Amino acid sequence: MNQALVDRMQVATLGGGCFWCLEAAFAALNGVARVESGYAGGTVPHPSYQQVCSGTTGHAEVVRITFDPTLISFRDLLEFFFALHDPLR
Repeated sequence: MNQALVDRMQVATLGGGCFWCLEAAFAALNGVARVESGYAGGTVPHPSYQQVCSGTTGHAEVVRITFDPTLISFRDLLEFFFALHDPLR
């Protein structure tokens, strides 16, 4: 990746329940360069997947999305996210 492209990249971190589903969906979008799954918040340092799934660590499953804002906007990412993850359903 050339330096100009690297310099214009932005990062968004979104939590939405299961990061496996979010990771695959965001990775397919034009303008998304990288999607990384992980955990945010919580009280347990370096929790395992099993610990987080138990609901006892306080962590949320999140995806960190690196994207090119000239190809996809942050707003577009949010609209896509809320189409996938409707908290009212």
